[in-house]
Amino acid sequence: MTHPPTDEELRRLRWQCRRGMLELDEMLLGYLERRYPDADVAERRAFQRLLQAQDPELQRWLLLEQRPADAELCRLVEAIKRG
Repeated sequence: MTHPPTDEELRRLRWQCRRGMLELDEMLLGYLERRYPDADVAERRAFQRLLQAQDPELQRWLLLEQRPADAELCRLVEAIKRG
């Protein structure tokens, strides 16, 4: 069973979700609030890795039709895009 994220973890991730581009912010924060708390450990790690990507990569993956080469990140991006 996955334990709920700590308040500190959520604060840190919320800060990392803020990219300065409204569309990205909304998508990343939406995922963090709706899906992250119930995600399994692998998906949480993938989200944390996704947040390490540079803004232009995130923009291409989340707002355009490009996909990350990493299969795990690709699945996560698709989930985020579906809302």
